[in-house]
Amino acid sequence: MIKVGIVGSAGYTGGELLRVLIYHPEVEIVFANSASNAGNKLYEVHNDLFGDTELTFSSDFHSDIDVLFLCVGHGDARKFLDANPVAASVKIIDLSQDYRLRANTAYQGQQFVYGLPELNKEAIKSAQYIANPGCFATNIQLALLPLASKGLLPDQIHVNATTGSTGAGQKPGATTHFSWRNNNLSAYKSFEHQHLQEISESLDQLQNGFLPASDDSLLARAAERINFVPQRGDFTRGIFSAIYVDSDLTEEQAYELYESYYATHPFTHVSRSNIDLKQVVNTNKSIIHLEKHGNKLLILNVTDNLLKGASGQAVQNMNLMFGLNERTGLNLKSVGF
Repeated sequence: MIKVGIVGSAGYTGGELLRVLIYHPEVEIVFANSASNAGNKLYEVHNDLFGDTELTFSSDFHSDIDVLFLCVGHGDARKFLDANPVAASVKIIDLSQDYRLRANTAYQGQQFVYGLPELNKEAIKSAQYIANPGCFATNIQLALLPLASKGLLPDQIHVNATTGSTGAGQKPGATTHFSWRNNNLSAYKSFEHQHLQEISESLDQLQNGFLPASDDSLLARAAERINFVPQRGDFTRGIFSAIYVDSDLTEEQAYELYESYYATHPFTHVSRSNIDLKQVVNTNKSIIHLEKHGNKLLILNVTDNLLKGASGQAVQNMNLMFGLNERTGLNLKSVGF
């Protein structure tokens, strides 16, 4: 059995991780760390776990585990590891953004590998440390990787993507309050969302030279090529993205490219029928649909921000790191109607 420790287990991503790992056939949860909830049953915070487990939250942390999941806020993972050195034998999967970018990947003499299986599957298998991708970043990259793999990304990429309220985390805020969010829609961080940085580095990995060479910041260089308008939706979970690029491919050629690229990736699917968000909510799936309109290629993608965009993908990465089938413990069902 894989012995697992979780730090930051009281938040949304921690709760989703627990929901998956409790029923993972190869996992033993050794501790679910939450100083503010120590001694409470998991289901006293994550009510959906009532009847599934009698585990309690713990304030303890130790390295007598095989893998450590960090479900903490951005900036807090690095602080935690600086204050709590982890045994070199322990694998780490960080769900924050602290180790995602190329300039920030070093820890204890090793590098964090960017944990997008559809991009870095072989590297993930042999990695000691994984930087789990962001939720918007996962969705948008999966929509664009096949084009990048053939050097077909144009100078300008246009992205409109809407995320559910859980994307903002569990801490209440003005824009997550039900009375504001319900029956409402708004844009935020237009053209400057932080996930542009990891998106652009991944695309540049496949299409060398995608990132403009200049002395500007990584975010500024990414924004030169990717016109990203994120939106807050009035639903709880999921991301729906609509992306368009200039392309000389026919619609059939585009489908053949995407179907070929994702043929060996069990969670990313290409649908020739139109798609909707409910197809992926509560699953680790990404479903992509393509349409050609004149010289524009429209790419639609739907993912669950808490699963494929966070905790589900983290478990997918763990499976790869320990030589398991990617799908182990992740045969989750969508919400349907």
